[in-house]
Amino acid sequence: MLELIPDFLQDFFEEFANPQKRIFVGYLLSAFVVALVWLCIAERDSAKAAIKKIFDKNVWLSTSSLADFKIILVNRVIMSGTAAALVTQITISTFLYKLLHGQALIEPLALHFISAGSVAVIFTVFFFVFDDFSRFYVHRLMHRVPVLWAFHQVHHSAETMTPFTIFRTHPIEGFIFTLRTSVVQGIVISVFLFLFGSKVDLITVYGASVGVVIFHSLGSNLRHSHIKIRYPRTIELFFISPGQHQIHHSTEKRHFDKNFGVALAVWDLIFGSLSYSEDRTHKFGLTTKFGEKHNLLHLYIEPFKAAVRIIKQTKVTRGPQGWF
Repeated sequence: MLELIPDFLQDFFEEFANPQKRIFVGYLLSAFVVALVWLCIAERDSAKAAIKKIFDKNVWLSTSSLADFKIILVNRVIMSGTAAALVTQITISTFLYKLLHGQALIEPLALHFISAGSVAVIFTVFFFVFDDFSRFYVHRLMHRVPVLWAFHQVHHSAETMTPFTIFRTHPIEGFIFTLRTSVVQGIVISVFLFLFGSKVDLITVYGASVGVVIFHSLGSNLRHSHIKIRYPRTIELFFISPGQHQIHHSTEKRHFDKNFGVALAVWDLIFGSLSYSEDRTHKFGLTTKFGEKHNLLHLYIEPFKAAVRIIKQTKVTRGPQGWF
């Protein structure tokens, strides 16, 4: 039976059973529990009303959400045909390790007096923090650089959000973030191998980094949702809440270019783009004419046209206001 299912669909369905992936069924279930508890306690909904709100058919079956699912399938086909051409983190880390080893003024074994357990903790924390910062900064560039914004608008064209809206991205953006992952993780791995050798290890839970497991288990999938969960302000200074990311998708001008962070809010605090969550419902999407914002062909072709127009123009308008 499985042989009748295309490889790209098998890979997608396997992600539901993979703790390294955001849509792992355990993370989706934990998001449901977090949302249910929030609605019942913070908003005083009955369990029945909360469940109905979580699975609101006007959200899950909206034209916008259905477009999300179509994009997921098309992107899987595209990525399955081009993945082999992308540089892997193993290639990058091997190259950088050899480069460091050849140029080093000290022996790589100089820090081997640190215990293996300490190295694992340091590596796991640094790996998570550096990876999170790179996600923040590339995301910030997707908004700040007009040509990149032309492609990132596909994600922001979503007018309703579900945990699957995270996959509503143009393939060009997908390639950029895949390359980011390879480069950043390759750098971290090569540097730590150079400094600590075979003691380098990642603390994992069922094969996934403990940082990733904690992040997703606490309801990261609710960031793309209509459930506006807020943290106390002191916590939102350090960690991005679902409500803060929903502000990032808001159509209100005062919310433009806010909350680029993925897990940590400190980067937005440092770069001046932090905005606290609000106890109100936000409208999602773009504020100017986008064309057929949920038409599949338009979502894939128009960004290229927009990018060409941007390159030809000397003055463009950036941010979530529209194409330009």
